Amino acid sequence: MKTINLDITKATQFLSEGAVKAYEPKVNAARKALEEGTCPGNDFLGWLHLPSSITPEFLKEIQDCADTLRANCEAIVVAGIGGSYLGARAVIEALGNSFSWLVGDKKNPTILFAGNNIGEDYLSELTDYLKDKKFGVINISKSGTTTETALTFRLLKKQCEDQRGKDEARKVIVAVTDATKGAARAAATKEGYKTFVIPDNVGGRFSVLTPVGLLPIACAGFDIAKLVGGAADMEKACAIDVPFDENPAAIYAAVRNALYAEAGKKIEIMVNYQPKLHYFSEWWKQLYGESEGKDGKGIFPASCDFTTDLHSMGQWIQEGERTIYETVISVEAPCHKLLFPSDDENLDGLNFLAGKRVDEVNKMAELGTRLAHVDGGVPNIRISIPTLDEHSIGQLIYFFELGCGISGNVLGVNAFNQPGVEAYKKNMFALLDKPGYEADSKAIKERLAKEA
Repeated sequence: MKTINLDITKATQFLSEGAVKAYEPKVNAARKALEEGTCPGNDFLGWLHLPSSITPEFLKEIQDCADTLRANCEAIVVAGIGGSYLGARAVIEALGNSFSWLVGDKKNPTILFAGNNIGEDYLSELTDYLKDKKFGVINISKSGTTTETALTFRLLKKQCEDQRGKDEARKVIVAVTDATKGAARAAATKEGYKTFVIPDNVGGRFSVLTPVGLLPIACAGFDIAKLVGGAADMEKACAIDVPFDENPAAIYAAVRNALYAEAGKKIEIMVNYQPKLHYFSEWWKQLYGESEGKDGKGIFPASCDFTTDLHSMGQWIQEGERTIYETVISVEAPCHKLLFPSDDENLDGLNFLAGKRVDEVNKMAELGTRLAHVDGGVPNIRISIPTLDEHSIGQLIYFFELGCGISGNVLGVNAFNQPGVEAYKKNMFALLDKPGYEADSKAIKERLAKEA
């Protein structure tokens, strides 16, 4: 079975000789702290050996639930925000038909995502779309009180019950939530929904290989056993006893920290040349941004879809401030074959490409861009995967999760909390006069009056 390949040669040329090797003791100590549970946030390390611990029986339970939803729903709405939906969407978008929502897929229900914003137009248009559909809901929330998701679920629950009746709705609403506590757990128990547990020791952004991600992915018709198998293979390839020089996650963590500390590279741009990986980059941005961005530290995670964004961001990347580096995900073999046609008039001058695969043109665009950006002072890390399938995506997921955990420890932050996320919520609740926020409401309104 092919595995991912990590190429750092076009990144290390921007570092002093031996800079990456010098990180070996720090990376090994960071990896050991994860393994022994001695790092900050050690109560959220359940993802570390999750792939190898998932049993066939557990996967069958998830698949059986997915099959029930698939048999009874034309559409399934995944209600969740952040890590409660990005991982699932990343995998589904990577593996699915880019135009399934237009052409219709008779074998699989349409998977929709909501609960990740408070856009009234978005929610209104969603509920309008669902008016004549047999739809189900996967409500993903540990607490059940996250505003965006709770608001959306309230709307969808009522609509589903109105359209299908309470008894039928009960069969097509699933809660992925806390084992014992929280509003979502209480509602699921009261209504009799099928439930799956979000493990206490797995944070949202690391939860794609729990029911949070696995259930929606199975509903979309993809092989979750192969996805988990890919992650388990990468877990083995990055095990604690694998030497530093052979451990891809350890090397990735070392290179990015060296670029940050030694070369002043403060921004990492995740680049892909395959449009299907757009949401994988969105998942990656949350994983690294929420894990490392604290205590005044952290590499800023950004993303670009090439070649598309070369026509908008290419100028800045080529000649802007030299505080960036790129991590490129390259797909060795596309799933389809399409040859470039010949044209008798050749007005566009492209007949020299006639007979070539479109992917060959894409690969040369990738290579040419990497060379240009390196020449322009942008270090490049390249990660190649065999193809877009469940096994390869599973490998990537675990590779980046472990690389993130190691990097956070090397950086000296708690990679598993997110205290800064609560600031906006406090202000929002105060402005909305939520009970219990009276003092905050008074203070923020006085502040706004002075600033007016």
